[in-house]
Amino acid sequence: MKETEHHGHQGVDPARLGEQDLLRELESIHRSRHDTLLYGSEAAFAAHDVRMKDLEAEYLRRHPERPVASGRTREGARSRHSSPRAD
Repeated sequence: MKETEHHGHQGVDPARLGEQDLLRELESIHRSRHDTLLYGSEAAFAAHDVRMKDLEAEYLRRHPERPVASGRTREGARSRHSSPRAD
């Protein structure tokens, strides 16, 4: 797939990626996020941030009704913290 300039940064426009390619790109960018934060230049981090947001926005556009785990909501988090622990 041809690389294009997207939002001022290099890379394939996420809308042009097939589903498996989009998922692979998301997995890769999430794995590299920590190292980019710790060791990347300011420009590298900014480019990473834009690319990650573009990929995530495309995923959300394609999957607006994706399942949401109850523990990943504010209400679910509150119930975890207010429940008595069984130590």
